[in-house]
Amino acid sequence: MMRTWQITTVTDAARARIALARLAAAYGVPTLERTRLAAGLSAHLRQCLTKGGTWRLTLNLAGSPAEEGLLHAVVTPSPEACAAGEPPWEVTVPCPEAAEATDAGSVAEDPAALAEALLGADEDTAVVLDKLGEQEDLVAFHREELHQTNQGVLALHAELDAAGRAQREAFAAERRARNEAESARRRLTFLADASAVLTASLNHEEIVRRLPELLVPEYASSVDVWLFDEDDKHRSTPHPAAAVLAARTGRPQYAADHPGNLPGVDDQPPSALDPGRPLLCVPLPTRRAPLGVLTLSPPGARWDPDDAVMLIELTRRASIAIDNARRFEHNRDIAETLQRALLTDLPATPGLSLAARYLPATHGLNIGGDWYDAFPQRDGGLITVIGDVTGHGLHAAVMMSQLRTALRAYAVDGDSPGRLLTRLHRFLHHLQPDLYATAVIARFHPDEPTLTWAAAGHPPPVLRLADGTVRTLDAKPGAMLGIPLTQEIADHTVQLTPGSTLALYTDGLVERRAQGIDPGIERLAAALGRFGSAELDADLEGSADRILHPLLSDSERDDDVCLLLCHVRGDTAT
Repeated sequence: MMRTWQITTVTDAARARIALARLAAAYGVPTLERTRLAAGLSAHLRQCLTKGGTWRLTLNLAGSPAEEGLLHAVVTPSPEACAAGEPPWEVTVPCPEAAEATDAGSVAEDPAALAEALLGADEDTAVVLDKLGEQEDLVAFHREELHQTNQGVLALHAELDAAGRAQREAFAAERRARNEAESARRRLTFLADASAVLTASLNHEEIVRRLPELLVPEYASSVDVWLFDEDDKHRSTPHPAAAVLAARTGRPQYAADHPGNLPGVDDQPPSALDPGRPLLCVPLPTRRAPLGVLTLSPPGARWDPDDAVMLIELTRRASIAIDNARRFEHNRDIAETLQRALLTDLPATPGLSLAARYLPATHGLNIGGDWYDAFPQRDGGLITVIGDVTGHGLHAAVMMSQLRTALRAYAVDGDSPGRLLTRLHRFLHHLQPDLYATAVIARFHPDEPTLTWAAAGHPPPVLRLADGTVRTLDAKPGAMLGIPLTQEIADHTVQLTPGSTLALYTDGLVERRAQGIDPGIERLAAALGRFGSAELDADLEGSADRILHPLLSDSERDDDVCLLLCHVRGDTAT
């Protein structure tokens, strides 16, 4: 179906618009599309009337009744306008009801009818406006929903932000706690390791020397140890006023141009000796009186309070270690003096040379128990003895002196070595039931070519014969002296010839913790076998030193060492 309108005037344009609206309604064009079609046509016709001339509106419906059609509207200009190159205006809209609408597009010529038709043509606009109002209400509803959603999102974001801040604060607190725990662990580890180093030594000078090595540079840039008695004896170095105050009050002092705020520490003005350097002065406490003052300067601008607490605790432990070392040194010196005073001067005996060595321990508490002795009997014989009292220190030295005195008293009666050891065993068990000793006694007689000896729990004597052969005299010995056991210690004999040498010794010479005692005895026998009889005849004292040196070169000497060489002089040499 096709319809055409000629448009020259406004009235023609109005009729064409009315006809188009009615036909579109008749053919079922949706209201919105119909309104858009009418509005678009009105705007184009207004432009056409402005340009003048004759214009033609053509409506063409394509499609069958059984299917949806298309309404095609075309406004073409007059032949003059076409010649001027004016393009046509075209619009196509769907027509769901493209069936019988033959009279829908007729408009009466009567002006009243035309006006009424124009008013009716705006009904589509009213419908569109109603729908537009509904859409505006819907948009307002959705806008409100969107606003509520935005408020919820903002609230959610605020909650998430607060949760994020709380989580970050928790992470920061956890990190701080972890760092503090790690710092505390590091301080405790250092304190334990440093304490082990300080208490491992029984030499107070070594402890004082190690303190700066432990603290510099991590916990202090400089360390000064002021020991009162050593300062009085050797020097009169001026000390900071804070150190003097710490010594007088027994409280740590901090001297600087700013407060230290250190727990348990009193703040003082900066030191006049060094005003620009902060000083922490900590007394070295003991149960009686302070030993001195430890003065430290910080590794940086100032100390961390926890580091200062650790340093004060370390100073307390260092003071205990120094005090223990000094008391040990005092007791060791007394024991060593007593022991050396009790070690006998070797007697001169026809046909027999004697050489003895005593070396106190250089490490540990093992001093005071080793001893040797040599003295004549009334029949012209010579008793030589070497022994070791269990225990250490002054008590062991006193017991050693009592055993030495008892042995000399018993030997007046002329008893044999085995009999003398048996009597010493009974004496020690009666006098000190909880104290034990070991000993070897050897008896020489110038008129007899025989050596008589007996041992009680002691390392066996080593005998070098004149021909250079070396023997270990390990015949069945007795048990240790003083044990709760009744025993009769037997004598043993061996033939001697001129040039023979007997070595008596204590376990400190031959025993090593990692190897035991047997390898040490073998080394002693080998060392003794390397000497010739002529060399021993000529210089027994020098031979003793040459025996000791290789045997002790691998030892820290944590036990006393005694060596007694008995050499039968003669003209033969091998």
